[in-house]
Amino acid sequence: MENLILCHPRASSGQDPNQAIIVKCEVPQTIPNDHVLLEVDRFGFSANNVTYQALGEASYFRYFEFHHAPEAEGVSSKTHGVTPVWGFGTIVKSTHPKHDIFYFRYPRTVNKYAFFVPRPHLPPDRRPYNQVTRCTEDPLYDSSPTAEDLTMLYRPLFWTSFWCEDWLNSTNYKGGSTQILVSSASSKTAFCLAYLIRRRNSLQGSSRRVIGLTSTKNLAFTKRLALYDDVFDYESFDTSLVANLARGQWIYVDVAGSNALNARVYGHFRGRGDSELVARIALGLTNVSPSAIEPSSVSWGSGPEAPQGADPKLEHFFMPEWLSIRKQQLSVSAITQMQKEAWTRLMSDCRTWGVSLRRVRGPDQVKVAYEEIVSRGLAPEDAFVWSLWGETTEYGSRAKL
Repeated sequence: MENLILCHPRASSGQDPNQAIIVKCEVPQTIPNDHVLLEVDRFGFSANNVTYQALGEASYFRYFEFHHAPEAEGVSSKTHGVTPVWGFGTIVKSTHPKHDIFYFRYPRTVNKYAFFVPRPHLPPDRRPYNQVTRCTEDPLYDSSPTAEDLTMLYRPLFWTSFWCEDWLNSTNYKGGSTQILVSSASSKTAFCLAYLIRRRNSLQGSSRRVIGLTSTKNLAFTKRLALYDDVFDYESFDTSLVANLARGQWIYVDVAGSNALNARVYGHFRGRGDSELVARIALGLTNVSPSAIEPSSVSWGSGPEAPQGADPKLEHFFMPEWLSIRKQQLSVSAITQMQKEAWTRLMSDCRTWGVSLRRVRGPDQVKVAYEEIVSRGLAPEDAFVWSLWGETTEYGSRAKL
């Protein structure tokens, strides 16, 4: 049985990080005690995975330390990295006494619902990323092909948005703020956050407004989502906001991670007596790219700092950290119910958002698809489901979700 691994050169290696390399190696015939051998059937790939690749060596995120690159000719864990993805797989061999062969989702604690991949070199709060979940015991699992596709595309990002909104709500939106400005508004993390804020408005009878900032090329898609009260492009948002700037308290949620944009946003609110920026929240880094060895906000703790007292302190939201706090405040059953209700509604509502899916099978076809992303970019309305197994006669098949 042949094993196929998709990896990329590390930026620090001096090689072009925008290469897709498929490494072929043999699957071991035997595995040690208390181990499982998992075959990844298929996985989702969208703009967030490009960000994971770009942050593979960033000291805070360390995404290339989740999975070791194979040792092969011209490839090693020192020179190459494996980008984390989310998908479905099958355990084809197990030497653990508590495991039969069954289906799992996601990437030596074992229980009825899941097991956890031991990664002691990573911080404890990364534990949610180490979980391999048994589909038959997952209350959110739907076996229909469309639901599985949506799970691979949305579930990793949706929970970041979900728990960020939960955190904001726990603070009464930073003391009652009624205006939320969100950068990289076309990204799934951003528009899922907008979606959840609107849901909270509906439940509470609130009137918080969500304003999105995005690039000119993504403006039409972001407006079609109908999840924002207003959407402005980066080039002219200063003028647009002046004409539409509501009085009161504002929260700025930065998903783009662009220091230049952030400096403009902060400067826009200074000196406006009837409009106050009360919170600056870093939620993402969609502005980075794999070829940027030192992207502008890759340190996650840096950013343009205003003179003392001029701007609120920059806060970084990292989902595992807040989730660990909520697990101390709420029971497991309460969290499970919260997530089930939110996920069920999302699976219904997101099908109107106009995201197109391209399914690609086979190592050569996946490599071509990745190279297309590098050369053309990845539009916010496009997403992939890839499988390294089984060639197709055509380059991918499309489906409208």
